[in-house]
Amino acid sequence: MSANDSAAEKSIVTELTFGAKTSKRVSWGSWEFAVESPHLVRVTNASYGAEKADHSYLVGVEDRDGVLVPAECECPADKYNEKYDCKHKVALATVGGPVVLEASVNYPTPTGNPERSNASRLSDKLRADGGATTEGVGGESKPLDAGERDECDCAELSDDFPCWPCVRDGKRELPE
Repeated sequence: MSANDSAAEKSIVTELTFGAKTSKRVSWGSWEFAVESPHLVRVTNASYGAEKADHSYLVGVEDRDGVLVPAECECPADKYNEKYDCKHKVALATVGGPVVLEASVNYPTPTGNPERSNASRLSDKLRADGGATTEGVGGESKPLDAGERDECDCAELSDDFPCWPCVRDGKRELPE
């Protein structure tokens, strides 16, 4: 660990409020981290072995004046205790550290648009077009009706790659 990593961890930890008991629980635990979407990390207490899925929670990451910090967790301890941060947030800050926090912020959006991957507010992440594609076979423009939009996943795929139902039904072609 470099001096910069140590300084980054200290600034992250100073943004959280926790006691000695939480610190011990984090240090005794075995933690796994998985970035699930931009600004969301799944924190799992792997100490529970086969039951670890029951001890896995999503933790939101936010930027506080240039410091990436675990902001909220879906666990009961974080929901019902406003005074102290939960062990999942502390584990993400101390065990996962700056590398995992940075990975969560840089995680690409499903649209594959790198300009949108660092959106910090939910409203920045939402698409104004409702996810509807207007490109038909051969590149001609044709809006999809509501029924087609419900079954189509083209808008969620990157690089204008069509979903299988559109290719199968002849609405879009695979790129060369």
